[in-house]
Amino acid sequence: MSDIPRVAQEASTVNLADGFNWLAETYFEDSPGSEPHQILELALKGRLHLVCQRCLQDCAVELDEKRRFILVLTDSEADEYPLEDEEQEPLVVNQHFNLLETMEDEVLLSLPLIPKHPDGFCEPHKSTFGDEADEEPSNERENPFNILKNMKKN
Repeated sequence: MSDIPRVAQEASTVNLADGFNWLAETYFEDSPGSEPHQILELALKGRLHLVCQRCLQDCAVELDEKRRFILVLTDSEADEYPLEDEEQEPLVVNQHFNLLETMEDEVLLSLPLIPKHPDGFCEPHKSTFGDEADEEPSNERENPFNILKNMKKN
C-alpha cells in the first residue's frame, strides 16, 4: 500500500491481507483503414478496508476490475475519440507516463461512493447528536411572551 499513497489515504485500516494484484498487458491491434493502435489492458484484484457509512465500522471492500485503454499521444487525439465506445477509452501517454499512477487512479475510480456492509450485516449507527426520536413531538407551541408575563408578576 505504500506504493499507492492516495489509496492508502482512503483506507480506514490496513491489514496484512489488504492490497492488490495487478496485470498490465499491452499490444498492437489492427484497425481497418488506419495504423494499428496500441492497447493497454489493466486488471486488478484486491481488498481494501473503508469506513461503512451505515455503522461507521471497518468494512472490507473487494475489487475486481478490468479496463481497456487505447493509447494516444495527444489530448486532441483523445478528444476526437468516439464517446460511444464503452469497451475502451483513450489514455494519453508521453515520455512521463507513469503506469503505477494509472493503476492507482483506476483503484480510486473503482471504490464505492458510499461504502457499506452487505444488507443485514450491520445496524445503522446511533447518532450522539440528540435523541429527538425518543421525544414525542409536541403540537403545542410555547408562547414567547410567557417570560414577559412572569416578569410583570414580579
